[in-house]
Amino acid sequence: MIWCAVGILSVMFFSFPADALARGGNGKPKSQKWELVWMDDFERDGFLDTTKWSKIPRGLSDWNNYMSSRDDLYQVKDGCLILHGVENDNPEADTARYLTGGVWTKNKFSVKYGKVEIRARLGEAVGAWPAFWMLSQDEKYGPYPKNGEVDIMEHLNYDSVVYQTIHSYYTLELKQDMPQRYTTAAIDRQGYNTYGVEYYPDRIVFSVNGTPTLTYPKIETSMEGQFPFDQAYFLILDMQLGGSWVGAVDPSSLPVKMEIDWVKVWSPAAKKRR
Repeated sequence: MIWCAVGILSVMFFSFPADALARGGNGKPKSQKWELVWMDDFERDGFLDTTKWSKIPRGLSDWNNYMSSRDDLYQVKDGCLILHGVENDNPEADTARYLTGGVWTKNKFSVKYGKVEIRARLGEAVGAWPAFWMLSQDEKYGPYPKNGEVDIMEHLNYDSVVYQTIHSYYTLELKQDMPQRYTTAAIDRQGYNTYGVEYYPDRIVFSVNGTPTLTYPKIETSMEGQFPFDQAYFLILDMQLGGSWVGAVDPSSLPVKMEIDWVKVWSPAAKKRR
């Protein structure tokens, strides 16, 4: 674990040795044991832990063009972080048609190799697009998409499945679909589900409710950017509305909310010395 001061901000960066994540002699992944190193279970009602999370600022992309810091879009209540998506009822203060809440750990926490799980109940609406995902902290290889993107969970409208996807220069710019880069997985639409990813030097493994759904491996290739995932990534949790993928929003189906029970990050457990 490395702590470094950046202005008044403390940045946590967990990097785990590759040999702790190696494959066995038969070429198959070793059974990995984990040690919890970071979590938030949102147990303090009315209190968003700003040492761990920041509200996501508005941007120009589909996923962040309705982001707002308005307090009523963020609730910590009954052991959950609740992120809302609403039709804007105060256009004089903000001209955006809709408003959404989202948080990230950018510049506060990032992880290089480990396991991430998020337990949540997803709200549904026409045009709702809640997501959990990861982006690189330091942009080692240049501008997006060269550092890759790990989409732990995306949900559209009233779908009975979620999407789990790898994005990179290799998949987006070179349009390479092998190895398989995305999957869908069934969920309990009315209840809580646990969405996960295990992040290794040679593969990324997605899961839903503890069941692996897709493994994306590092392969030998002369093409650029197939596996840029040898660096630290921060976490993003957001309620999104509208866009070219999810489609138009039906305001009559709003408001919508996503309830996040907890977020946990594990490192590979250290081997005990004899």
